[in-house]
Amino acid sequence: MFTIIRTFVTSVLILATFVSPVSYSASTLSGTKTINLIAKDGQRIAIGNIEFLPSSDKIKYQLHIDHTRFKDYFLSMKEMKCLEGPELWCHIRYPYAQPRTVTRDDLRWLEHDLLFMFKKNNEFGANFWNGVYYSMTIKEGVILGEAQAIDLNLLSAPPEDLETPFYSEDLRDEIERVQRWLPDLEIR
Repeated sequence: MFTIIRTFVTSVLILATFVSPVSYSASTLSGTKTINLIAKDGQRIAIGNIEFLPSSDKIKYQLHIDHTRFKDYFLSMKEMKCLEGPELWCHIRYPYAQPRTVTRDDLRWLEHDLLFMFKKNNEFGANFWNGVYYSMTIKEGVILGEAQAIDLNLLSAPPEDLETPFYSEDLRDEIERVQRWLPDLEIR
């Protein structure tokens, strides 16, 4: 009897080792998920959802930002949708055509769809050098994003290569996480 139980437990553990990471990723990149920005105090702010549409080798997605959660601002001659808190956190749409696809190992196009700009409430105008890029990874079935600093002014002209996501690692910097209102993102 002990041998049967030991064999069963060993089989289950071996199967879990091989299946678990793939099934986490597969289920993470299918269906409809909620997009949350996470404040440094742990508060979650749902800003919309994403629907993953599995296809061949790349997974298409449709992003739906809930603009009712945002307030309209007119900053530097541009209308912007911003979340209000200790800072204004404005969603900036990636202005160029892109395929809206991801793979389990490459979430860069999704990262480009969730660009933000922050500014202090008492500052005048938009500060596009205060861009926020959420670098994303999949961990235990959840997409997690950590804020990085970018200069959104670099998007004022189209990139030479429209087939590759623009903000490579060399265009991103560490952000002062303790000073930022929404340093993390979660999609689940």
